[in-house]
Amino acid sequence: MNQSPVAHPANRAIAQQTSGPCSCSGPCALANRPACRIGAVSYLNSKPLVAYLPQQLTDETLSLDYPSLLAEKLINQQLDVALVPSIEWLRHPEMELVSNACVATHGPVLSVKVYFRVPPASVKTLALDAGSRTSACLAQILLAEKFGVFPSTVPLPLEQGLTETTADAVLLIGDRAMTTPAEAFVETWDLGDQWVKSTGLPFVFAVWLARPGCSNERLAARLSAARDAGVKSIPEIAVAESDHLNLRPTEIVSYLHDHLFFTLEEAERAGLAKYFELARKWGFASSSTIQPHPISTTSIQMSPIRTITSSGNAIGDVELLSSLLTTAH
Repeated sequence: MNQSPVAHPANRAIAQQTSGPCSCSGPCALANRPACRIGAVSYLNSKPLVAYLPQQLTDETLSLDYPSLLAEKLINQQLDVALVPSIEWLRHPEMELVSNACVATHGPVLSVKVYFRVPPASVKTLALDAGSRTSACLAQILLAEKFGVFPSTVPLPLEQGLTETTADAVLLIGDRAMTTPAEAFVETWDLGDQWVKSTGLPFVFAVWLARPGCSNERLAARLSAARDAGVKSIPEIAVAESDHLNLRPTEIVSYLHDHLFFTLEEAERAGLAKYFELARKWGFASSSTIQPHPISTTSIQMSPIRTITSSGNAIGDVELLSSLLTTAH
């Protein structure tokens, strides 16, 4: 029988504390901290990855936050391992991929949308959800690729919604993007749908990254085991999350089962490669001094997109992705 999943509001942090040593093999272990610090996304789309993670951890702490804040904490060494926006791997190639557990979509994702007050080709200002990094980049890539449009961007604070900005277009991510807005918009893009229609490839929103030296096979296995347990328990997660999200359990089951995928397989790798290629093309690497992973899809033999199964050898999958990401010279 499965254990009860962790249920919590979107912005509540959870933690599991023990007195054991950090499991990392690198700098965090040298600092003699009491536990490896793991951060995960607080949105519904990540629940299959994190709902059963506390049961897998023994000497680590777990906290939940918004994607952009997790990225900042990982970069600033406030976390050792985190589920972060996939764009951060391009921007910080020193980070290490920990696991093949991820958040991806093969079509409409439902929880990442751009709302247009003017036709997309006429957008001059774009408000970007402050919780987003990967989707903020994706929205701008799609506007550039489809219409040659490069709008000025303004931040949309986490506590603000559609009615609190006058921007021509507004990006919303996460649970709040799953409800129908009162305002009538000229057009609405589901970014997962737009990406797949444009490229024919899945889109990867989030991956597990670690600071150098803080990844290991034991942690990778635990992250994969938590993912597998969560995917098998989507109906239980749906019941636990339905009340505070004001969504029916059946809606949540459909969202998590039919619109999201949680394993980084060959098709997802190809989608990530294409995304990195376009992010570099349009200048979304954070600094010209960083040499991001060059990725080529020319040697990738595409396999049919598969539903989620047990990962088997998680480390092997990670090594296969890493073979596509070699440093440029």
